[in-house]
Amino acid sequence: MKAETVRTLQTILDQAVERGEISGGSLCVEQDGREVCYVEGGFADRERREPIRRDGIYRLYSMSKPITAAAAFALMERGILDLAEPVSAYIPSFREQSVQAADGSVEPSVREVAIKDLLDMTSGLLYPGYPGEAGRGTDEIFAELDRRLFTEHPMSTGELAERLGQVPLAFQPGSRHLYGSSADVLGAVMEKASGLRFSELLNRLFFAPLEMKDTGFFVPEEKRSRLVTAYECAEGELIPYRGNHLGIINGMDRNPAFESGGAGLVSTTDDFMKFSRMLLQDGEYEGRQILKPGTVRMLTGGAIPASLEESFLRQFFTLQGYSYGNLMRVRRSNAEAWYLGSVGEYGWDGWLGCYMSNDPQTKRSIIFMTQKKDAGTLPVLRKLRNVIYAE
Repeated sequence: MKAETVRTLQTILDQAVERGEISGGSLCVEQDGREVCYVEGGFADRERREPIRRDGIYRLYSMSKPITAAAAFALMERGILDLAEPVSAYIPSFREQSVQAADGSVEPSVREVAIKDLLDMTSGLLYPGYPGEAGRGTDEIFAELDRRLFTEHPMSTGELAERLGQVPLAFQPGSRHLYGSSADVLGAVMEKASGLRFSELLNRLFFAPLEMKDTGFFVPEEKRSRLVTAYECAEGELIPYRGNHLGIINGMDRNPAFESGGAGLVSTTDDFMKFSRMLLQDGEYEGRQILKPGTVRMLTGGAIPASLEESFLRQFFTLQGYSYGNLMRVRRSNAEAWYLGSVGEYGWDGWLGCYMSNDPQTKRSIIFMTQKKDAGTLPVLRKLRNVIYAE
């Protein structure tokens, strides 16, 4: 990457810090498996004036989802998981479910939720905050999840999935796309299928072989000083965010009972780049085949049916030109897109602003890390991407 481009990226990041868009962040770009750019700026903790460090640990939130999807495909290529199987084969409460109808009444489901529905968010499962019986039931379960976080009987991954199966679905399986708790249920399914706790499964599949030593569902005490502070915007100012969200403990200071496949992981810039590099190299890492090439192609080339893309884009309006599949966005058109990129580029982001992008055409990986409440894909990220792709 040209030195001028790197300087421009540094300036964009510094300006985002100066205007209070973020407290701090880091950007890493690899090309053909080789690092071509790393820039960082701002603060890991503004109040203590602690600068961003390359080994800072970030709460991934929904950037956990690509790892969860990859784990499902790893079990599939081993003959353990069948994506056409009903979820009820592992979580009994998903058998003979009811569905919230358009008029607010409840009707029987036309078919059962399949594992592939969890990967594509076509299950009818919700996150909190929606109306109707499906929304109220989901709200109650997640509220209880939060209430029990620090008790002697916290809710486990399996219990959450079993309880969600008792709530009416928001729509008939496969009839819509709606971003919700599907990945959390998928984690519970994989626990049952593998016979392992979800964290142990991910460690065996990815974290140990990829040497992702700082990635997991909590931060051990000896590493806790590296956990980057999360921020929220209040009256135009950034202040520390200390809340727990979707059952994720903000302090990351204990091994949680609920290991969220949708939002629970922490990681570093370098750790997540190892995962991204493995996918971009057809599943190979340091001479070892972590996933088979055909598995990676199916995992990273997913797309919901065209008839469901309207419901996807209503939720993520800046993702024009993208479809969704296997818990990730997948770029299908440059003509419709709102920022530069290549057809086939895939990845996802997180509630606190962490972001991944893999581009098979250019053999480029982009990892951006920050911690800001309700961030998703931030304006600064789109600006950084445009400069990278314009070179």
